[in-house]
Amino acid sequence: MQDLANREVSVSLKMSIRRKQRRAPLSRVDRVRRTFRQRASRTSGRIAPAARNTRDAAAGRILVARGWSAPRLRNAGTYVERELGPRMGGMLSHAARRVEPPNRARRGRNAAVTMVAAVSAVGLAGALLSRRGDRPSTADQAETSETGSADEDRQVRTS
Repeated sequence: MQDLANREVSVSLKMSIRRKQRRAPLSRVDRVRRTFRQRASRTSGRIAPAARNTRDAAAGRILVARGWSAPRLRNAGTYVERELGPRMGGMLSHAARRVEPPNRARRGRNAAVTMVAAVSAVGLAGALLSRRGDRPSTADQAETSETGSADEDRQVRTS
């Protein structure tokens, strides 16, 4: 028995080429698919001219519909721009004023900030004026440079 399984079989090449390959028997689903494909290809050949005619007729009707609707759309746009738009804008502005919370009283804070700024300005001016008095004048500086150096007490030393 094992001899038969291990034996080599020689077949001529011509014989294997000429022989048609056997197809496995088709299942019922495969047969239905094949039938549908064949019928679909036949039907598409008959429907193609009708579809072409329908497409051409629809293109003409679409152009007519566009010609009819264009002036109406233009009129609607003009109405919205000139009449409805300003009305809607006014209504929205009025609604915004009604919804907006009331302004807070900021008078107290503004007054405090103003007072602090005024006091700071007066203090700065006073500090500048008081320092001006401490500085020697230009005449004193010229005199100091000619004669010598000035002490802390503003006394000129000559050595």
